[in-house]
Amino acid sequence: MNGDKKQIRIAVTGPESTGKTTLAKQLAEFYNGLYITEFAREYVETLPRHYTYNDVETIALKQLEQYHSTKSGSGKMFFFDTWLIITKVWFNWVFQRTPDWLEDQILECKIDLFLLCRPDLPWEADPVRENGGENRLKLFEQYRNELNHYGFKYVEIGGSGNVRLQSAISAIDSLRQY
Repeated sequence: MNGDKKQIRIAVTGPESTGKTTLAKQLAEFYNGLYITEFAREYVETLPRHYTYNDVETIALKQLEQYHSTKSGSGKMFFFDTWLIITKVWFNWVFQRTPDWLEDQILECKIDLFLLCRPDLPWEADPVRENGGENRLKLFEQYRNELNHYGFKYVEIGGSGNVRLQSAISAIDSLRQY
């Protein structure tokens, strides 16, 4: 399997409260890979105010830094808990604009597979989450549209617990066979 020697980058994406963090951590553990944290959550939780456009740009730049930090070494698997697609959609959803540089960066960064989490898990409110209800479905569609727009390889992941995890493992194993 040539997937054992090259770097593989998997991005877990989707609306809020769809199990992205849990899934990314489970996959990193299963494959003995590296889990790349959701910087946006860490950052926003520390703000003494509501986030701004500049804050979201800071988040996007940190996501790029996280991505570039994975370029050294070989034979590793990296599991990103969210990625620039979410950030782009968030810019447009909240501010109706994106930084000029974002589009090029999305195209330049190589993600081997996106796992698009369906909003089929119960909503779990927390201080950082904003978009439950119908907005989860609208955002899911926007993430799917963005992935299709770029022609990125993705698999929709649904179900709960072990079903969700096994769906993701099957998608990744299919990727690794090529």
